[in-house]
Formats: sequence, structure tokens, C-alpha cells
Amino acid sequence: MPTTRRFVIVGAGLAGAKAAETLREEGFDGEVVLLGAEAERPYERPPLSKEYLRRESEREKIYVHEEGFYEERGIDLRTRTVVEAIEPSSSEVVLAGGERLSYDALLIATGSAPRRIDVPGVDLLGVRYLREARDSDELHELIRESERLVVVGAGWIGCEVAASARQLGASVTMVEPLEVPLERVLGAQVGALYADVHREHGVELLTGVGVERFEGDGRVRRVVLSDGRALDCDLVVVGVGAVARVALAEQAGLAVEAGGILVDASLRTSVANVFAAGDVASELHPLTGERVRVEHWANALNQGPAAARAMLGQPVSYDRVPYFFSDQYDVGMEYSGWPSAWDEVVFRGDVGARELIAFWVLDGRVVAGMNMNVWDVTEQIRRLVLSGERVDRDRLADPDTPLEQLAGAASGG
Repeated sequence: MPTTRRFVIVGAGLAGAKAAETLREEGFDGEVVLLGAEAERPYERPPLSKEYLRRESEREKIYVHEEGFYEERGIDLRTRTVVEAIEPSSSEVVLAGGERLSYDALLIATGSAPRRIDVPGVDLLGVRYLREARDSDELHELIRESERLVVVGAGWIGCEVAASARQLGASVTMVEPLEVPLERVLGAQVGALYADVHREHGVELLTGVGVERFEGDGRVRRVVLSDGRALDCDLVVVGVGAVARVALAEQAGLAVEAGGILVDASLRTSVANVFAAGDVASELHPLTGERVRVEHWANALNQGPAAARAMLGQPVSYDRVPYFFSDQYDVGMEYSGWPSAWDEVVFRGDVGARELIAFWVLDGRVVAGMNMNVWDVTEQIRRLVLSGERVDRDRLADPDTPLEQLAGAASGG
């Protein structure tokens, strides 16, 4: 009987890579096997729609760790490796080709895939999605060759690709069924700011309308909208959200609900020695008592290490405030929180100049905050969100009232 413990990580993205790193940092001397379907070693995805897509950063900068990191630490990184099944009853994963790997603890960090749009013509050449590094490589060349690009969807990927394409000199039309970009996350008021930003940079922004079909002669040549308008184009990028890759977990009989693998505050699934982190994990958040599933870089960055510590038997309660960021043209933002509802959005700063902080407020409490072109305030915003205390609205909006005072008063410090 083998005496060396083996921890297996399914998914070689940011969460999986940071989990493997943490296992070694915490002194685990057993086998660590990191399984990834892509040919690349683990890399970070945010640059794929921004600076790497524009070729403002080198490819080497997208990787989580430098070349040789995994070998030096005795981490068995297997790229181009597809996991076909997880069998909790025998504590094994089954790889394509039939190989079986036993595990003492398993981490599922399979990430998410682009949500596919279901309209006629979706299989035409030139209708593209962005998820992997190779997608970004191909899109860079296609955008440079394109006369007119249509971006379907004005969420984070759609907005960032549209901005990068404009910066590369492409003519861009963005189509969004809601009334403003990013409305589902940021609401109408803040979404309207992004609508203005894109229009000022030359994007034709069409809102309140959907896509009926794509047409072409083997390659996409036009996008027909639900109101009958037709947009000529030679390239389409679809960014209509993402779907967590939970098929392996479902087939294994793990508890899955609303598109996420159910985990507790220690990121443990319904099976005792199986954990989940990153896009796929639907966590019962200890701060809110509600389930939260976050598809952003910071969540993968921090949940991977937390899951690794829980796999080692350490006490873990993952209670970080969700955080994400976006850069579009010369507008940078950071957002902390994850509200399902709010009463109002309170602004402080210069909205016209887009140097501001926006606070989402529910019953007098700050449930989220976003700093736009204002920096070094994330910690204060996080403290306000964490406090759960009511904050005076006028002081919240007053730029002469230091955030430190509000955060300190709200947290009792």
C-alpha cells in the first residue's frame, strides 16, 4: 500500500496553480498532480482582452509562474490532459485514454467556458469567442485585418474587447439587449457612464436590441438584429457571459445548484475529500449567509490557496469581499462587493471627469463600492462593506470627508 499522500487538482488555471503553490509553501511533501486540458502552463486570463490582446505586454507576462517553477517544486503539471470522470467512491479521477489517478484529496478548479449564443449562422467563420490564450492570439490578427467588428454583448469581455479593438484602430459596433453596458452588475447609472466612454472613443453602441441571426457566404458578413437592422461586418466577437464547467462534478454526484458546485466556507463540496475553487465554486459566504459564485481573477487568486489549506486540514473560512477590476481606454476601475440589491448609488468625486467613487447602498449600508480613476482606496471601501453599519449619506458623498473616517466609524475603529 502506498504511504505517500497524493493531492490532485483538476484545472490548471490561476486557482489550480495557486493551490499547488500553496500546498508546497505549507510544507506538503506528498504528490501534487496538476491537470490541465490546454497546452499552456497556467496563465492569467484578464490580459487576454486587454494589454495582451493589444500586444502591449509580452506573452511571458500572462503566466502565473515562470518556466521551471512546477518541476523545481515537484509539482506534476500535466498539460494537454483531459479528465473524463471523477469517481468519489474510489477516490479516483479517470483521464482520457483510461489512466486512473487515485487521490487523498481532490480540488476541482475547472473554471468556466464562454456562454454560446444560439442563433442561425453562429457557425460561420469569423464568429469568435474569447477565453483561451490562443483565442487572444488569433483575435489580435483578425482585428488588425478587420474592416468592421461587431461585438455582441456589453459585459466585461465585450466592453474590454471593444476598447482594445478601437485602440488597435478597428471600426467597432457593440450590441447589447439591455439599455446600457454592464447593467446587470453595475446598474443603470454606472452603466451609463460606460456607455458614454465607449461612444466618446468611437464605438457605435446599440442597446435595447438583440441578435436575430448571422449571415454570410461561409464567413460572417452581417449581423441581423431583432429590430430588423443589418450590420455589415467581417468579424464578430460574442461575449454574452460564461458558464461554469461543472459537468465533471455533476456526473460524479456532487451537489450542484444554479450552475455552481456547492461548497461550504472551507470550500469543501458535498464529498468530504473533494474541494472546489474559482469560477465553479458556489460558496455559502460566512459574511452574508448567501451563496456567492464569482467569475473573476481575484476570486481564483485567493480561493485556490484557501482550498489548499483546507485540503491540508487547516481551519479555513473564506470570507473575502469579492473584488474585480477592469481597464477600458484610459478608464480604470476597481470594484469591491457583490450586492444582489441596492436602494441607490451614491457618487463622490467628479463624475464628468470620471474620477469618482460610487457606493451601492442598501438600507443605509454600503454593500459595494467602485473607484474609477481614483486609487489606493480599495481597503477603505472593503472595510465599509465588511462593517455592515449604516453610514451618513452626505458624508459618503462628500469628497472632503476622508474615507478612513467613514470606514473607521462604520467598523467601530
